[in-house]
Amino acid sequence: VKFLGVVASMIAQAVKIQRLVAEDKQELVAENKHLKQELRERFDVSNIVVGSSGPVRQIYEQVAQVAGTNTTVLIRGESGTGKELIASAIHYNSLRAQKPFVKVSCAALPESLIESELFGYEKGAFTGAEARKKGRFELADGGTLFLDEIGDINQATQVKLLRVLQEREFERVGGTETVKANVRLIAATNKDLEQAMAGGTFREDLYYRLNVFTIFVPPLRERKGDLLLLVDHFLEKLAREHKRKIKRISTPAIDMLASYHWPGNVRELENALERAVLICDGEVIHGHHLPPSL
Repeated sequence: VKFLGVVASMIAQAVKIQRLVAEDKQELVAENKHLKQELRERFDVSNIVVGSSGPVRQIYEQVAQVAGTNTTVLIRGESGTGKELIASAIHYNSLRAQKPFVKVSCAALPESLIESELFGYEKGAFTGAEARKKGRFELADGGTLFLDEIGDINQATQVKLLRVLQEREFERVGGTETVKANVRLIAATNKDLEQAMAGGTFREDLYYRLNVFTIFVPPLRERKGDLLLLVDHFLEKLAREHKRKIKRISTPAIDMLASYHWPGNVRELENALERAVLICDGEVIHGHHLPPSL
């Protein structure tokens, strides 16, 4: 009888554990679903590219058209227009949304390091390579690799990148093992790639591989009709972040913003408004709160 009691207790304990595991699993699934929805909302293109002008509506349509595919995307536009945010919107609204989104600024990497950063290296490949290291392509496996300022990469790296796009495989620096690349590539540039091709600094075959689906992000000076919407968006966001009670911006201050040419585009506008929010001690942004450059 004592033995049967022990067995019954063990069975009851096992059932309890199984129920708890099932509940935990259900909670994790629900949490994962919630986080996925949160990411989609956060990276919804209408929350990223604020505006209602024709060029902005076209960007909305293009992101919707391409997000659900595995197509290579080339995003073109001046610095500060929000190219990286558009790449994020494409990734988080794609079938790869649960996989890594790896960002690389090609312009920020020294020419001598860019190949090993992208493709990784084997132990002993060069001085200081004391162990194998995965590159960004491997780190982005199953997800999306965003190459910003792709017009800055050297010819040797262009050749390897072309092979990845054509064959979906590569070797690490100093290695012979072929690594398969299950990655969606999104590239961005502020350079004139056609001019770079004519000058011999950018490969024509790579250009055509990248230029499958192009999204052009216009500079702020060409979408002045979106300025008020952008100002409202940033003031609400910045006031919340910095815990300020900003309610509006004065008409003279708006006139100052509208007459400026914005060489730094949306990024410069956000920085100017952040400065204004920080130094404003009331509820209204006035002209004297804006940067002297305006």
